[in-house]
Amino acid sequence: MSHHVDGGSGAFHLAAAPGVSRVVRMGFRMDAVTVVVADLGKSTAFYQRLGCTFEPGGHPGAAIADLGGLRLLLYTEDLLRELDWDIDQDAPRTGVTLGIRCDTAAELDELYAWLDEDGYGFREPLDAPWARRHATVQDPDGTHIDLYAPLP
Repeated sequence: MSHHVDGGSGAFHLAAAPGVSRVVRMGFRMDAVTVVVADLGKSTAFYQRLGCTFEPGGHPGAAIADLGGLRLLLYTEDLLRELDWDIDQDAPRTGVTLGIRCDTAAELDELYAWLDEDGYGFREPLDAPWARRHATVQDPDGTHIDLYAPLP
């Protein structure tokens, strides 16, 4: 399937199969990643350590941080239950990994060590074969955050 996005105008060209195409005009773009959390206080504190600044106010079961065009949304399990979501079935928990780019391998190692001191370490730093230093930490609910840095 091919597609073409026209620089923010909302024009899309979609080709589902050879010879089949259609133009759809819609005003949308992906702008958020949602993480379901058990304890909003612990989770906002963790993500603040990673440089997130959360918007004041809002619903007591949600926190929103602007990451520069992409938003991080933290929703509590209790908030989702209020919406009658089945936490085990409807909550987006598996298969999602967030990523943090570090400028240098040394900075990655320092960030990993700092988070690991408080039990957030998951995969220790290593030099990956694709010329990047790589490590993984996890937030208080087990969501993985990959740390990566280019290798010289």
